[in-house]
Amino acid sequence: MLKTIAIVVVVFVVALLIFAATKPDTFRVQRAASIKAPPEKIFAFINDLHRWGAWSPYEKKDPAMKRTYSDAPSGKGAVYEWEGNNDIGKGRMEITDTSPPSKITINLDFVKPFEAHNIVEFTIEPKGDATNVTWAMHGPASFISKVMQMFFSMDKMVGKDFEAGLANLKILAEK
Repeated sequence: MLKTIAIVVVVFVVALLIFAATKPDTFRVQRAASIKAPPEKIFAFINDLHRWGAWSPYEKKDPAMKRTYSDAPSGKGAVYEWEGNNDIGKGRMEITDTSPPSKITINLDFVKPFEAHNIVEFTIEPKGDATNVTWAMHGPASFISKVMQMFFSMDKMVGKDFEAGLANLKILAEK
């Protein structure tokens, strides 16, 4: 009986791993919001990493987080490094490209709790009397992340943070 249970468990685990291997090699999470403010005003909140504390949902997850800013004060070359609790981990962001006032691209590197290298893009497009802001993150999906995606939805986990951040940005920019 015990041998049969062990065989069933092994078959289940192998099937799960094979199914995980068929998942895409990349991921993308994206959210958008309409903000009644000019693109230039919204761009300034995102392009200056020192201003992220006012709207980023990650800043509020660990008020004791250690922050370091280096290189350019804002725009291309601006760097922000952090180290915090288990919710925040440790990592680094660097603005790699900007097209004022319509796009900002950031290299996002996580060190802890796991290593990951992703690209973050903010797209800012005027739409009548409002501005459509899109926050997207994409990157490679390692085999371990493919297995994790079998049980946890990255889109739901990260997407809710993007929604909160865009809502905070909306409040600030519409003042």
